Amino acid sequence: MNTLHVNVELARYSDWAFTSAVVALVIALLLLAFELAYAGGRRADQRARVLAGAVSADSATPGVVEQPAQRPLDERVGRAGLSVVYLGIGLLFACLVLRGLATVRVPWGNMYEFINLTCLCGLIAGAVVLRRPQYRPLWVFLLLPVLILLTVSGRWLYTNAAPVMPALQSYWLPIHVSVVSLGSGVFLVAGIASILFLLRTSRLGDPDTDSAAARLVRRFPDAETLDRIAYRTTIFAFPVFGFGVIFGAIWAEEAWGRYWGWDPKETVSFVAWVIYAAYLHARSTAGWRDRKAAWINVAGFVAMVFNLFFVNLVTVGLHSYAGVG
Repeated sequence: MNTLHVNVELARYSDWAFTSAVVALVIALLLLAFELAYAGGRRADQRARVLAGAVSADSATPGVVEQPAQRPLDERVGRAGLSVVYLGIGLLFACLVLRGLATVRVPWGNMYEFINLTCLCGLIAGAVVLRRPQYRPLWVFLLLPVLILLTVSGRWLYTNAAPVMPALQSYWLPIHVSVVSLGSGVFLVAGIASILFLLRTSRLGDPDTDSAAARLVRRFPDAETLDRIAYRTTIFAFPVFGFGVIFGAIWAEEAWGRYWGWDPKETVSFVAWVIYAAYLHARSTAGWRDRKAAWINVAGFVAMVFNLFFVNLVTVGLHSYAGVG
C-alpha cells in the first residue's frame, strides 16, 4: 500500500482515538443500561408512595413526599453515562481529524472512514435530539447499532492510513460522502425511534402485560414522543440524503460520463430514498399514521444498512471501493 505523504505517528494516534472511542461508548452503554434497568423500579416505588399518601415525619405539607437529599443512584449513573457518551463522540471526532491530518485529505475515502463518519453523525444527531433527561434511556438503543457498526469497521473494514485512490480524487468526494454520511447518521436515529415506537405500541406496552420485556418497554418515552422524534429526524435527513444522491450523480457524470447507470449502490440508495418518501407521505395520510408509517420507516432503515454493507462488500460495481482485503 502506498504510504507516501502519510504521517505514521498521527495515523497511530488516530487508531488509538478510535479504540478509545469504542471503549468509552461501551462503558457509556453499560452505565445507561444500568439506569434503564433500575429507574423503572424506583419510579414505580415513588408513584406507590404518592398514591398511598406517604409523608416524611418532618414534612410540613400533607401528601407530599419529601425529596431525597441527593439524586438517586440510577440517575447519577445515567448522567455519568451521558458524559462518557460525549467523551466517546469527542474521541471519534479526533480519530477522523487525525486520520485526515495524517493523510492530508478528507478522512472518508474508504469504508472504514465512511462508517466512522456516519456513526459520528448519528451520535451528534443523538446528542441534539436526545438532550432532554427523559430521553436518556433511548441512548441505550442508539449505542447498540453504533457499536456494532464501529466493531465491524475496526475489525473487518480497517485499512491503513494512505492517500485516496485515484478513482476518488475529486473535489466531489468531501461534498458527496459527507452529505450522505450526515443523512445516513440521522436516519439511524429515526430508525431506532420507529423501532421503539413499534414496541411501545405493541402488547409489550400494555400496562396489563406483566413480563420483564413489557416492564422494560414501558420505561421508554411515550409513543407520541417516539413518533415525533422519528418524524422530525426523517424530515431533516430526507432532503440531506437526497442532495447527497444528487451530488453523487453530478460526480458520476464527471467521472464516468453519465449521471445514472443503475449501479447497485445507486439503485439501493434510490430505493431507500423512495421508501423514506413513502414514509413521509404515509405519516401525513389518514389511516396510515402510527404503526403502518413506522413500519415503512423501519424498512427504509433496513435498506440503508443493506446499502451500507452488502452493496459495498459483496456486489461488484462502480462503487466498489471498500478498501478491505
